[in-house]
This record gives sequence, C-alpha cells and structure tokens, in this order.
Amino acid sequence: MTPSPPPAVAPLWRRALAEFLGAGLLVTVVIGSGIAAERLSPGDVGLQLLENSLATALGLAVLILVFQTVSRAHLNPVVTLADRALGARRGPVEISVYVVAQIAGGIGGAVLANTMFGVATTISSKDRLGAGHLLAEVVATAGLVLVIFALVRTGRAAFVGPAVGAYIGAAYWFTSSTSFANPAVTIGRIFSDTFAGIAPGCVPWFIGAQLVGGALGLALVLVLFPRKATL
Repeated sequence: MTPSPPPAVAPLWRRALAEFLGAGLLVTVVIGSGIAAERLSPGDVGLQLLENSLATALGLAVLILVFQTVSRAHLNPVVTLADRALGARRGPVEISVYVVAQIAGGIGGAVLANTMFGVATTISSKDRLGAGHLLAEVVATAGLVLVIFALVRTGRAAFVGPAVGAYIGAAYWFTSSTSFANPAVTIGRIFSDTFAGIAPGCVPWFIGAQLVGGALGLALVLVLFPRKATL
C-alpha cells in the first residue's frame, strides 16, 4: 500500500492571513470578555477574572483548532521563533511575515473589541510592571512552549488546541501577570484602556520576559523531548 502524500503547505499569504485572523480574534476574545466582565460583575474583580479567563481558554482552544491546518496556528511570535529553533524550515522572510501578521492582528483585534462594546480605542493606562509580573511572564511563556512542543514531539499535535486553552486558562490564576505569554497579544492590549489593557511602558519588559521564558521552555523541550520535530 502506497502511503498518502504529506498535505500541501498553504501559500504564505494564506498562512499570514490565518495568523492575522487568529491572533486578532484571540485579542478580541481577551479584551471583549474583559469589558463584558467589568460590566456584568462591577466591583468583583475575582469574578471578572474568572469570566475573562474562561472565555479566553475556550476561545483560544477553538482558534487553534480552526487555523491549525492552515498556518499551524502559532498566533504568537514566541511560538514561531521556537518552532524555527526546533528545525522548522522557515526563512527570515517567512518568520517576519508571521510575526508582522500576528502583531497587526493583535492591534486589529483590540480595535474590534473596543468598537463592538462602544469603547474608544485609546492607549491603556493600566500599570502591570513589577518583578513578580515579569517572573510570571517567564514562567507562563516557558510553560506554554513546553506544552505545545511536548505534544507535537510525541505525536499528539491534535491535542494542542484544548491543552493550550486549558493551560492559559489555568495560568490566568497561577501567575501574577494573568499570563499574557504572547508579544502580539501584549502589544494589542496596549490599545484598550479596559480590564485587559496594559500600559505601553510595561510592554518592552513583558516582551523581554516572554522571550526569556520562550528560551527556557525551548531548553526544557530539547532536554525532555530530544527527537527533532516541528509544529
């Protein structure tokens, strides 16, 4: 019996569109559910976080499943860079296209969420900078990279969507930063001065911590799952 040929790789423009839509809709879910939570549960921050985290966990799982067969649903520059480091055959141009699409999608997703809820698109004033928050971003991002590539390298890529959704939903609660773990999402959240926003001055620090966490997660993957594979 002749084995089936591998699935064709989608053209770069189609993969970029999937990354743009996926990252954009992810930020829409994060910010939109945060605005809804503020309005539905005023004065109860714990309940607001529960509502925000539940919507994000479910939405992220769905988005990964939807776009996984087009672009592998990275939706995150750290994941794209980790994938390349683990052997994916992506050149600088392709990586740049992915990252630009993810960031542009994140900004667009913030504008969309604001518009749906009748909120002005303004720069966030929410200060999240602190040593504990930065450590939390290292931990959250390292765990995210480990979850994704542990599954990929053990032939369980079909479970990435629900596993990542569950992990991020949990990380909302066990990290002090509420687990941004994604530079594109972090940049997008600048553009909404709401529950899920982040002040621009915090962003370079958050992204730096996320890159450190990505490198740590990558090291753990190489030690625990040394078989070469790609997402």
